[in-house]
Amino acid sequence: MVLSYVRTILLYLVLIAVVRLMGKRQIGQMEPSEFVVTMLVANLAAIPMQDGGIPLFSGFVPIVTVLGVELVLSALSMKSVRLRKILCGKPVILIENGNILQKNLKKTRITLDELTGHLREKDVLDLKAVQYAILETNGNLSVFPFPKEKPASAKEAGVQVKKQSFPMTIVSDGELMKENLQKAGKDLPWVQKVLQERSATIEQTWLLTVDGDDKIVFYRKEEK
Repeated sequence: MVLSYVRTILLYLVLIAVVRLMGKRQIGQMEPSEFVVTMLVANLAAIPMQDGGIPLFSGFVPIVTVLGVELVLSALSMKSVRLRKILCGKPVILIENGNILQKNLKKTRITLDELTGHLREKDVLDLKAVQYAILETNGNLSVFPFPKEKPASAKEAGVQVKKQSFPMTIVSDGELMKENLQKAGKDLPWVQKVLQERSATIEQTWLLTVDGDDKIVFYRKEEK
């Protein structure tokens, strides 16, 4: 029984390492080839998890082999447009200048209900307001309304907007983020002063952030 737990934990750690090596895109929208690799790796890991008679090394070998093939194909597809089209396909225009391209809908096997559903997700109700709707290779639908249908930007409206700055997390769940502290141009005495004003310590702080305008956001840990 203990051996089964150890094998499962080891395979779990290997799968995490494989997904990390394959890139962050794997946990988001996946290309067809990436989806196949992910399914293969999951199935290959499940076999030695369930069957204790299979040597653990025999489970690692096919997983690492699939990972190696994926990394090689990914590198080659970055250099070859033709290979990239074979592995991932190419974007397909579904709406052009307000007209639905029915032939492309049939080609991609997308129903009219699915198309209108995707448009509603993009807050688009009027099909005639869409200049282009493009089905991307990862399954997402990119929607571009006609320029006259787009909301005016602050620049176009002549509105003066305040410069935006990114908040840096200084303390997260009682832990001081030293790298972020340096990036924010702050030091430990500054942190201690800010927390002292709020009658808190680093260990009692759930979240502390500061942006380029020195705007501070502070949350105290809830008592258990």
